[in-house]
Amino acid sequence: MNKQQAIPYRQQLLRMRSALLAQVAEQRGGVISRAEAAADHFAQAEDSRAQVTTERELELAIGERETAELAAIDTALARIEAGTYGECTDCGVDIAAARLHASPEVTRCIHCQEKVEHLRSA
Repeated sequence: MNKQQAIPYRQQLLRMRSALLAQVAEQRGGVISRAEAAADHFAQAEDSRAQVTTERELELAIGERETAELAAIDTALARIEAGTYGECTDCGVDIAAARLHASPEVTRCIHCQEKVEHLRSA
């Protein structure tokens, strides 16, 4: 796929990136780190230690997911610039347009993604 064909995907990825960054900023209450937000939010005197620990772990897990999602979006944008967007990183075939429309940050065709998921579950 050339850069011209990738324009709609690029726009979708940029919207996703902007929305994710806005969500992160809103959840954190500004530019503080996820850990600081969790500490401020969950360190109430009436909270048990176990509750505070569980809530912090959940906040950190959400932060990791958001970081991974942002990295996937940035990688897809870089692939557009490099001219490799839309190609499966494992086998090199074109990723189906329907798959790219649904998840423009994907790096694998459905067949290769299924193989990876099967290996993870085994």
